[in-house]
Amino acid sequence: MRTYEQLFIGGTWTTPATAETFTVVSPHSEDVVGRTPAASAADVDRAVAAARAAFDEGPWPRMTPSERADRMAALLMNLQMRADELATTITAEMGTPISFSRMGQVMAANMVLDYFTNLTRSYPFEEVRPGMLGPALVRREAVGVVGAIVPWNVPLFVTMLKLAPALASGSTVVLKPAPETPLDAMLLAEAVEQAGFPAGVFNVVPAGREVGEHLVTHPGVDKISFTGSTAAGRRIASLCGERLKRVTLELGGKSAAVILDDADLNQVIPGLLPAMLMNNGQACVAQTRILASRRRHDEVVQALAAAFGAVKVGDPMEDDTIVGPLVSPRQRERVEGYIEIGRKEGAKVATGGGRPAGLKKGWYVEPTVFAGVENSMRIAREEIFGPVVAVIPYADEKEAVRIANDSDYGLSGSVWTADNDRGLEIARQVRTGTYTVNGFSMEFSAPFGGFKSSGLGRELGPEGLSAYLEAKTINLPFGYEPKIES
Repeated sequence: MRTYEQLFIGGTWTTPATAETFTVVSPHSEDVVGRTPAASAADVDRAVAAARAAFDEGPWPRMTPSERADRMAALLMNLQMRADELATTITAEMGTPISFSRMGQVMAANMVLDYFTNLTRSYPFEEVRPGMLGPALVRREAVGVVGAIVPWNVPLFVTMLKLAPALASGSTVVLKPAPETPLDAMLLAEAVEQAGFPAGVFNVVPAGREVGEHLVTHPGVDKISFTGSTAAGRRIASLCGERLKRVTLELGGKSAAVILDDADLNQVIPGLLPAMLMNNGQACVAQTRILASRRRHDEVVQALAAAFGAVKVGDPMEDDTIVGPLVSPRQRERVEGYIEIGRKEGAKVATGGGRPAGLKKGWYVEPTVFAGVENSMRIAREEIFGPVVAVIPYADEKEAVRIANDSDYGLSGSVWTADNDRGLEIARQVRTGTYTVNGFSMEFSAPFGGFKSSGLGRELGPEGLSAYLEAKTINLPFGYEPKIES
């Protein structure tokens, strides 16, 4: 049981404006595992004011990049020391298997922070360009106060996708974690406090949708960075557009894994399994459309059904668990609703389709494989966000590419083949932000984001830092050689 009674605002733990709280319930045991304050609009106002003062008057944006990197390195050390605590907390609050929590939730977040810490030391925040009318000093200055709104599925990792580049830029941050997973954000605040960041650089306000919208529209916020559903992203984009506010959106996905006929399923299935079932299927980058040729469709279905049927489903705190519970009863109802839709649309359940036997508590759904799916079906077009995949047949490689691109989304994808050159040729044709040949990965030094309804802008890589910078030109007289800040 982890209980917080205060919010982290302005560098201190302060009493919230109301007595409202969020109760965090284990998706496995259905027991209460924690409580935090539920921030109100008044709390957001205080947090934005603190971030605004820290940016407008405080030392953070005025430090050298190396000085900021030193503080970021101290934060990284603190998070590494608390890695086990963070992993077990995230597993307790949202049900991700502890093995994934250690690697995909905590270690990945630390790797992102480490990448941006090093990038801060080398990034060209200033450069002189020779010009036709004289030299120009191009500066890349911090965007200002950032409102970071993160989902419940990979809360610490997604937070770090926003926090690390924002800190690198010299910006200040107001973080709004999801009501389902506020506990890890409070642990992060403790680590920030211990690392000695200036007051107001980082603030945490767990809140629901209405208070989140107040943060989005707040005149003191210069940029919003949001990860979540496409529907919510459209609303945020509209609000930011009305105010000409900078915005980055990382939204949903319905990614296709193309299995070519020359691929060895003995190698493909073990490699593809984590990409389908990671985080209990609650991942925007999950490979949820499996494209197999009509010749190999049944063979692929049988291999997937055998693999899905063999994974351990159960207590997420056990090291060998592959699939844990979904985050909430509402999410389980959503996933079960899509399974019923798939049946009604005429798709065949090859394995799964129900609730696991022997698990009387917890919000579990069996890992499910649908066979004979048409790409026009809702289970092939809409994001289910659970351990459910659809196998879609194709006639030839040209049709496979067409099906892969026939989606409102464009976030991730993969191709599996014995010929890497052939795989690269397929990869170049699929309109999606991140793609892998014979595997599934995210490279932290390269941009991550989506085409189409999967979002706006990019995170990670130098592109992820540039999203928190404003370009500024200072025209200089001929012959003047300015000193470059570093």
